[in-house]
Amino acid sequence: MHPNDDGRLRLTDMQSLAVEFAREDLNAARAANLAELSDASLILMVERLRGRLDDMLRLIEGTFDR
Repeated sequence: MHPNDDGRLRLTDMQSLAVEFAREDLNAARAANLAELSDASLILMVERLRGRLDDMLRLIEGTFDR
């Protein structure tokens, strides 16, 4: 993370990319008709969202640990 001119933290390019991937996966999950997905598709969606949540928590924890 890098500070902006106003003192707030700015995400690195990699962190911004991780946030964008998480947003895309969440939007896809929101748009999906869960009732029509197969069991395997639901499991994959949950696993993908779990991974993205883990990424975001690590990003947040890394921000405030410094």
